Amino acid sequence: MERIALQKLSEWNKNKRRKPLIVWGARQVGKTYLVEELFAKKYYKNSYIYIDCKKEDEIREFCSKTANAEKIIEYISLRKGRQINEKTLLIFDEVQECPNIISSLKYFCQDLRDIPVIATGSMVRIKLQRETHKRGSRENDKFLFPVGKINQITVYPMTFDEFLMNGNKILYDTVKKAYEDKQPLDNQIHELAMEQIYRYLLVGGMPEAVEAYIDGGSLLEAREILKVLYDNYLSDMELYQASPEAVLRSRVLFQNIYKELNKESKNFSPGLIEGKSKTRDYATSIQWLTMAHVINQSFQLKEHITMPLMPDNESSFRLFLGDIGMFSYQSGINAASFVSNGKDNTLSGIFFENFVANELIAKEHKLFYWRGKSSAELEFIIESNNKLYPIDVKKGKGTLNSLAKFSNHNRFEYAIKVSKNNYGYNPEQKLLTIPFYFIPFTANDLAEGTLWI
Repeated sequence: MERIALQKLSEWNKNKRRKPLIVWGARQVGKTYLVEELFAKKYYKNSYIYIDCKKEDEIREFCSKTANAEKIIEYISLRKGRQINEKTLLIFDEVQECPNIISSLKYFCQDLRDIPVIATGSMVRIKLQRETHKRGSRENDKFLFPVGKINQITVYPMTFDEFLMNGNKILYDTVKKAYEDKQPLDNQIHELAMEQIYRYLLVGGMPEAVEAYIDGGSLLEAREILKVLYDNYLSDMELYQASPEAVLRSRVLFQNIYKELNKESKNFSPGLIEGKSKTRDYATSIQWLTMAHVINQSFQLKEHITMPLMPDNESSFRLFLGDIGMFSYQSGINAASFVSNGKDNTLSGIFFENFVANELIAKEHKLFYWRGKSSAELEFIIESNNKLYPIDVKKGKGTLNSLAKFSNHNRFEYAIKVSKNNYGYNPEQKLLTIPFYFIPFTANDLAEGTLWI
């Protein structure tokens, strides 16, 4: 399957000043497939060496005892029986099993910069944090992150544009062209694209689930895969948490994201999970799950907003699941609700909010929302080129009642309403309306500072 992140790897590869690359990302989002199958086999063919740090015990043990890049290259070359030079791509996968490899990237950068090196793994940040803060360790024994000596990218679950690109390339090209031309789609094609949105809300972006759906057209099979992945995420918490209490809290927090959002105030409320508990009781779990890219955190802004955007109060926030398919699975809603004729009335607006949150995160946006007086609310506030863009997410057609209240306190370039409506712009209201299937492209333009009407 095609992944947009391949372009980032290609740009890194061509950069004359490239450094060793770390590929971050949650479990099962396709990091290994991207690095080996899509990138290495295309750009290096038979000139790459792949090392699985979970399985290759001897290499893992050797690398755990030295950060000397020249010694590591010599050992791997002898072990694999292959000469390693500037034309050889070196891939270290599952590096959370050997954090010292991350430390060695400093010396790959300093001493062997011509050799392309990529390191990746699912729980790398968690393992590194624990190595850095080990109790009883001498300062010299603690892990040192190679600040300034690496390049980094993060891989997320497949976004909607990737889902559509792989599932229906002709429709994808049609949607993309309409976005670039700033034109609404014909009504029938618009409805066809919206049908794909609903299917994406159910399947999500985990590559294994997407592939099962695309190959066989079976939503049921994709759903079964999601169940396994969901359970695997819960199992991971036991592997990397520091205490049984932390494991329990992280699991229950993860399992209650839908419940937290599916209430009048979508703000995180610890009492909903465990009576009399405080937000600080879940601070470690929230940090763990956000570092692992399992959940995404959005902070509250109030009344007048200043830039750069900063949380008004770090105890007021919302949590979203990192994959919309898992969110739909967690909700317990019948899968048929996403494809039935009555889906517009069945699905809560929070499905669409979680969807938009993930599309924004995938383009490296930080998440903020705005709360005014009298329940006025805008789901997301984006800063781009030192300008504000309030975003409201409407599951139906809806109106932007909160925008007037927001404009009383804040200047903004124009507001963006993301809904099932077709594309349009109202200059009097400074309101850009985009359909859900345009949000991946809009999020990218906001990130690049290239959004125009």
